[in-house]
Amino acid sequence: MATHAPEMPILVDDETGIWTTDALPMLYVPRHFFINNHQAIEEEIGPERYAEILYKAGYKSAWHWCEKESALHGLKGDEVFEHYMKRLSQRGWGLFATEHLDIAGGEARVRLDHSAFVYHYGKVGRKIEYMFTGWFAGAMDQIATDLGYDVRTIAVQTQSAAEDGVEFGLFEVTKRG
Repeated sequence: MATHAPEMPILVDDETGIWTTDALPMLYVPRHFFINNHQAIEEEIGPERYAEILYKAGYKSAWHWCEKESALHGLKGDEVFEHYMKRLSQRGWGLFATEHLDIAGGEARVRLDHSAFVYHYGKVGRKIEYMFTGWFAGAMDQIATDLGYDVRTIAVQTQSAAEDGVEFGLFEVTKRG
């Protein structure tokens, strides 16, 4: 099996047991553990409400991640977004590819292949990777702010490989109206 993460070392502090990659502490859990918890919350509060909660949390987390990573690696603009897509892909969520990116205009389109959610859920006839939407808007807004652009965005999932007849996920980021 090929690896996508040779330059992404995981450091483990011998005294605390804290795992760190780049500039951030990390948790390492099996995919089924995370997604089983995700499904349990969906069952309790519904996917719509859960999506709202995850959007806000994901937005905040992506903003923080992009801020820290751009400072650590000296990245700006498109480089930060591409680095984010690469790191998401290296962490087992699926393979993310930027199909369109216009930070000044507040636009992006991201394709997702090999989604961890689709592997676990299967074909369920609905969009299931809504967890990522806040991530894309948070990343775009942090990068835009860092570049001095006065733009805020919103992200939506437009398709999922969990839907019948669909082979990959797609997300659209647009300027907030």
